[in-house]
Amino acid sequence: MPQTPHMERHFTGSEIVRDIVIGMSDGLTVPFALAAGLTGAVASTGIIVTAGLAEIAAGSIAMGLGGYLAAKNDAEHYASERLREQLEVSERPAQERTEVMEVFRSYGLTEEESAPVVEALCSRPEAWIDFMMRFELGLEMPDPKRALMSALTIAGAYIAGGFIPLGPYMIFSGAQIALLFSAAVTIGALAAFGYMKGRFTGTAPLRGALQTVLIGGFAATAAFVIARMIS
Repeated sequence: MPQTPHMERHFTGSEIVRDIVIGMSDGLTVPFALAAGLTGAVASTGIIVTAGLAEIAAGSIAMGLGGYLAAKNDAEHYASERLREQLEVSERPAQERTEVMEVFRSYGLTEEESAPVVEALCSRPEAWIDFMMRFELGLEMPDPKRALMSALTIAGAYIAGGFIPLGPYMIFSGAQIALLFSAAVTIGALAAFGYMKGRFTGTAPLRGALQTVLIGGFAATAAFVIARMIS
């Protein structure tokens, strides 16, 4: 009887999703808080839009630069740790063998079961180092393009998110009306964003939408209150 081959599908874009979440969430909340805070102090939507565009530009650059530096730091940390492991494997192989054995022991394997695997692994220096990096230190080799991709993803998500709450101020001439529409579309965007994030990451989409609305709404409200107090 023919059998359908077993296919496993795992989500592998967690880093990209994380960058989108960072950029989009800030892009939705910070420009909204700025525009809402200015609404009570400035009657002209033109001034609010100008300030909002300036904030989106500055915020996207700052967030993108932060993502770039964070990814570069991860790559440099991995390189330094790998160099340290290379030295330890070369200069203290017996101690490193013991550490490999301890890793297998943590998974429930006995010394007799682990011994042939340890010997085979230690006969391949590069594989030995890769094993120690992943299972002893918990480090994965970073993508060399990760830093630039992270910067562009975060900055792009911030810009996309920022234009959502700012859009009504570009359409309506009355600042108060624009504020009501801005709040509505921001809440809707947070819900849609949370739902899609849940779909991509494999979690419950409705729960993701609710969590994003609550967390993003709380952040936006807090920022709005502070902005209004300052203005």
